[in-house]
Amino acid sequence: MNLTQVDYSRKWYVMLAVAMGIFLATIDSSIVNVALPSLINEFSTDFATVQWVILAYLLTLTSLLLSVGRLGDMIGKKSIYTLGFVIFTVGSVLCGLAPTVYWLIGFRTLQAIGATMILALGMAIVTEAFPPAERGKALGITGTVVSIGIIVGPTLGGIILDLFSWHWIFFVNLPVGILGTWLVIRNVPAIKPIGGQQFDFLGAGLLFTSLLSFLFALTIGQQAGFQDDRVVLLFSAGFGLLLLFILTELRVPQPMVELHMFKNIQFSINLATGFISFVAIAGTTLLMPFYLQNILGFGTRQVGMLMAVVPVIMGVVAPISGNLSDRLGSRPITVIGLAVLLFGYFLLSTLKLTTSAYGYILRFIPIGLGMGIFQSPNNSAIMGTASRERLGIVSGMLAVTRTLGQTTGIAIVGALWAARVLSYNQGPLPQGATSALPAYQVSAMQDTFLLLGFMLTFALGLSIWALLQTRQKQKVPVAGSAIE
Repeated sequence: MNLTQVDYSRKWYVMLAVAMGIFLATIDSSIVNVALPSLINEFSTDFATVQWVILAYLLTLTSLLLSVGRLGDMIGKKSIYTLGFVIFTVGSVLCGLAPTVYWLIGFRTLQAIGATMILALGMAIVTEAFPPAERGKALGITGTVVSIGIIVGPTLGGIILDLFSWHWIFFVNLPVGILGTWLVIRNVPAIKPIGGQQFDFLGAGLLFTSLLSFLFALTIGQQAGFQDDRVVLLFSAGFGLLLLFILTELRVPQPMVELHMFKNIQFSINLATGFISFVAIAGTTLLMPFYLQNILGFGTRQVGMLMAVVPVIMGVVAPISGNLSDRLGSRPITVIGLAVLLFGYFLLSTLKLTTSAYGYILRFIPIGLGMGIFQSPNNSAIMGTASRERLGIVSGMLAVTRTLGQTTGIAIVGALWAARVLSYNQGPLPQGATSALPAYQVSAMQDTFLLLGFMLTFALGLSIWALLQTRQKQKVPVAGSAIE
């Protein structure tokens, strides 16, 4: 089916079905966090074990996204997306019924498989459902849904824990999952993919094990340190497997990932800048609860409200930014977004021991504005480079940059902040970096935000260079036609 044959009349129903799936998968990645203390008490376990309730979900999700995206291109997106809704809903119910923490971890893995099918293909389905002239607006709305999920997750989790038991954190997904499955079956078109395609099992296996090695290295490195022998071994294995994956993809007739896509400089820069932005945001999200609660002394409810500043602003700005990118082009908007985001991070480096709630909000407004302005046009530009038969794999790549960026940001920023705290303390801290003097913790945080600012300076430089390249290419045909 080519582009002119697509029926756009049911695009908003498709958006509703996809939005429900993205909302479920997003909210479930954050709603469980607030239940960890309850789970420790309920299962009489320790934090090192119960954290795998979150890690199992994240590791499974990130490792499988590209494989599911490729399968969607081969056998059709609707069938896999529908199956993902079903698996996620069943997995949620099983999580609520889990008799032990180990069963819960296993069922969270099952739930993550369903979430992978939803997140890997959601952007691709929306891209197909809307005409190219409305792609930015549509992807901006999906960005808003992600922001709402981030906001609602911890808040809803806290309310459920106050009124009911931890089981209902998972049972609440049941009615939404059933409704979402029905909406997908009824409204998402079953677009038939090109036949004769083969799945690259060797490439998929190498990519899966490579990503898993990197993720385990980042996860273990947060606790054991990045010089630990196990971490070094896992990183080495990850790089080795990634090299084998690249060599395999260059030789097979139908590769898992067509590496020639990365010859498109615009595509590569969009992925890279998106990854960097998620590293920065994830690292910031990690540090802020400690700063707000331990340093400034705010209560948990106030912390939740202050932490909602960024996703609320993102949710408002993202659709507007996406709509503007449809009219003005994505590249100028992404440059503006990164510039605002960069300004925000240099403001964050001025957070102090005495910063008020008002001062905190003023510093974080540019963060929300920058991410809201940047994300929608960047996503639109990435999806716009994909041919129809490659929408699934490109959608998977987009999801991987988000989840891998979040994982990397949490690990690297956490380790950097802790190292700077130890440097200011001039000695070890048996109870960890959070036991250091508040002045040392804040100084280390300022250093960390400055480093993130320099990372974003690099991202902004790449984006400006890409903008100049785009404008230069636009001028060439005009000059040529004038000569003729």
